[in-house]
Amino acid sequence: MTSARKQHKYNNPFSATLTGILDLFKRQMPSGELRQEDRLDGKVVLIDGASSGLGFAVAIDIARRGAKVIMACRSGIPEKGEEAKRLSGSENISMVPVDFSDTSSIQRLTEIIKAMDPIDIYICNAGIVPKKSRKTLQGFEEMFMVNYLSKFYFIQLLLKNNIFKESGNSRIVIVSSESHRNPEKFEWGEFGVYKNFSIGKSVALYGYYKLLLTTFAVELARRLKEQDLKISVFALCPGPINSNIAREAPKLFHPLLKLVFSLFFRSPAKAAVPVVYLAASPDMEGKSFDYFFLMTRKTVDEKASNGENRKHLWQVSEEILKNRHIL
Repeated sequence: MTSARKQHKYNNPFSATLTGILDLFKRQMPSGELRQEDRLDGKVVLIDGASSGLGFAVAIDIARRGAKVIMACRSGIPEKGEEAKRLSGSENISMVPVDFSDTSSIQRLTEIIKAMDPIDIYICNAGIVPKKSRKTLQGFEEMFMVNYLSKFYFIQLLLKNNIFKESGNSRIVIVSSESHRNPEKFEWGEFGVYKNFSIGKSVALYGYYKLLLTTFAVELARRLKEQDLKISVFALCPGPINSNIAREAPKLFHPLLKLVFSLFFRSPAKAAVPVVYLAASPDMEGKSFDYFFLMTRKTVDEKASNGENRKHLWQVSEEILKNRHIL
């Protein structure tokens, strides 16, 4: 596929929705199978963005498999936790508050998690598609912060505070998107610079921040392996999901989006399967990195796998946090 054609797949809500629908009808060769016997008894699993959609479905499935589940959410406390207990049949679920647009909230979350049992698995799922740009308390653009920089920052805090179990064989599962292939290049000169935008630009920016996230995932795996830390890093695109991620779309389009999502997009429970597979399957034990689209193993976009891009992204991400006295 040419670069020009790639640019039109996810650059507006209509083309992104159409691409998502077409992707579901493409024949995929599964690279693994999630089995009922893939248990997580005794494991501690942290899931963010877990109060609705994909994160909520993942929390229920993970709890059913015997794990102790920590749901990190901005809203829905405690009612969504109680609902997850009822649907999963497990009482081993707790909720902790976090706002990933605020670095102070991320620091508080880290302290809360540090005081609990060490975690085995972190499922990095929270994301937003806002109708327009919004400035965070620390002066970042909200979508940049929530969809990328907060992940970089929070995972650094988890590692720095030794929050993963010392026994190793832990996993970090990062929910990305095939839209990470859409951007033509990295905008290094404008990295982290606040800019105004409206809903028409949100979808293209979503893909760009997923490119940053996927690139980070590849570099994180390399660094963990280099340090001989037995923590696997997996990234995936769960496909288009019938969730509320488009809740900020203009109200005029809500009925149409609801119809299209319900007819063509996957339910959160079905979309959760590859996430849970990467978190629970013994097939993935000991692997340093992998990327899945639905249940099919794929290579990440060449921009994300490029060593210079990976190292530069890490450097500028550290710098932007240090310049604001955050990291």
